Parts: sequence; structure tokens; C-alpha cells
Amino acid sequence: MPPIQARTRPGLPTTIHHDMLGEMRVPGFADVERAARALAPHIVRTPLLRNARLDELAGAPVWLKPECLQVTGSFKARGALNALLAMEQGVRARGVIAYSTGNHGQAIAWAARRLGVEATIVMPADAPRNKVERALAQGARVVHYDRRHESRETIGMRLLDETGGTLVPPGDHPDVLAAQGTVALEALEDLPAGALANLGTFAAPCGGGGMIAGCGLAIEAMHAGTRLVAAEPAGFDDTVRSLQSGRRETNAPGATSLCDALQAVTPAELPFAINGRYLDAACAVTDAEVIAAVRFALEELRLLVEPGGAVALAALLAGRIDLAGRDAVLVLSGGNVDLSLLQTMLQSTAAAPHGT
Repeated sequence: MPPIQARTRPGLPTTIHHDMLGEMRVPGFADVERAARALAPHIVRTPLLRNARLDELAGAPVWLKPECLQVTGSFKARGALNALLAMEQGVRARGVIAYSTGNHGQAIAWAARRLGVEATIVMPADAPRNKVERALAQGARVVHYDRRHESRETIGMRLLDETGGTLVPPGDHPDVLAAQGTVALEALEDLPAGALANLGTFAAPCGGGGMIAGCGLAIEAMHAGTRLVAAEPAGFDDTVRSLQSGRRETNAPGATSLCDALQAVTPAELPFAINGRYLDAACAVTDAEVIAAVRFALEELRLLVEPGGAVALAALLAGRIDLAGRDAVLVLSGGNVDLSLLQTMLQSTAAAPHGT
């Protein structure tokens, strides 16, 4: 499946109307910079890593940003903490509510515990057990729902009315989105001068689109010539199709994927307002290609990466992303994989040999 090219690159609006949350501010690069300063004392500045075998397969230098090494095991800690830090103290004291397939939920639970506030997390009943347990271990209340028949957004809004807390969605929030952009800000600041001058591609996993949108804000401001590429799991390729049609497309209700972290129904509204302008391409990968990438990360990179965190790597290894000989930054967005699933993937005959 070839990447789908975005057609235009006009400026961003200052606000958008969100269907459920009303008028919403569209963040800018200044918000990304503010988030970086606020987060610096609390999170890991994940390194940029290189691997000779990966460079050989890609035909170009690949700089990996391993957010699987981040606190809570994913980049979601950035947005969760920044959103809570940005709240007025009195508002934050009433507690926070989040809906999440897992990583955002445990990140909110971690941030809430760090700041001494209550958190309620709406998670699908089939969320990986390890992600549920980690949210509970941080002291959060977990409310389960059936992702095939219930709307997590509707449940979140109901809990908002019941508790008086503040909703912090995983992507549709200016402070969350701006903080996810610090992934790209750090990467661009840490690249050696020669690599930065030759940088051609920045690729990252995409679910609701919050991280790739935040990274788009940083890349447009710091290195506008870089191609921004989103990778999704097959069956949840709503961003691929939305770029093509110019409107927010939805995924089929019966779709399945190993990538539990990326199973959004449709692109989130605020990220799509940004991605529709700054995202250059999107591609989708199969579960078999994801399994091969998870194996590659373990055996070659010595990194544990969850399926959703490995989709950009999978896209590169499967030839979905052509680097054209130029340097690339590739985000490994999380490492919170359930051990039973990991065992199943490693034993799967679907895992292809390296380089195929």
C-alpha cells in the first residue's frame, strides 16, 4: 500500500470547533517549547540510537527515538503530565478523567499520583492486562467499556458530569498535543549537525494522531523540509484514508489488530486539523509485519517495543517508507507489551526473517 500524499500545506487556524468539547485552541510551536520546559524535570529525555543492520536495510542512516524507555513505558507520559501541570490548582484538585486503550490511561494515573490528585480511567474491557494493572497500581479508578458497542467519549463525558473532574483525552487537548511534540523537538535538537542537514523523513506511529500532529508543529518550525510520515496498523488506517479523502474517515467496527494502542475509531479532531496540513504521507502495515518489527527490535536493537510502538519500524522494514538515501528519525512510541502476547508473537510463524 503506497503512502498517500497530502495535497496542501496552508497555515493553521487558531481555534477549531470540537463536536463534544466545543471551541478548542489549536496549539503552536511556542506551546511545544513551553511543554518541553515544564516536563524537563520529570521525564526521560530519550536518546537517539543507531543500528548498523537497520541502516543497511534502510539504505540510509536511521535515528531511533525509543519512547519505550520513557517513564510509564511510552510517550504518553509527556502529554498526560503537561496537561495536569497546565491546570489551575483548584481545577486539578477536583480530579481528572481520561479514556484510553492503555498507555494514555496509565500515564494519566502516573501524573495524577505524582501531583496528588484522583484519576478515573475509562479503558476497554479487552485492554492488555498489564496496562490495566499499572493504572490501578498508580491508584487510579478504572471503568471498563465494550469498545465495539460503547463510546468511550460518551462514557468520559458522563463521568465528567458525575464527578466534576476535568476530562483529559489522549489527543484532543492542546496541552497534551503540544507535549507530544517534544518528541520531535528533542530529536531535532539532539541530531548531529550533519544528520540534521541531511534529514529527509520523520516517521512515527499514529492512532488518534496526537503525537504525529504535535511533532508536525515542531518539525514545521525547526526543519520544515522534513517529510512527516504516519504509520498505522492495517484495519485501523483511518489516517491513510482521511488524507486521501480530506475528511475524517472511520474504521470498520469489526477490525482487529495486535496494535491495541492504535485502535482509534477515527482521527481525533484537533490532531486532524493539524495533520491535514502538515502530514506528508501515511501508510499501513499488517500484523505479520508488526511481529517482524517487534522481533527485530528485540534481536537487533535489544529493545522491547509493543506492537503499536513498532508500526513505523515495521513500515520501514517492509519497504513502505522510502528514505531516498537521506537521514531519518523514527519513533518507537511504547514498550508496554503483555508478556503472554509477546510470547505468542515470538512463536508465531508469521514472523519473517530479517531483511525479507
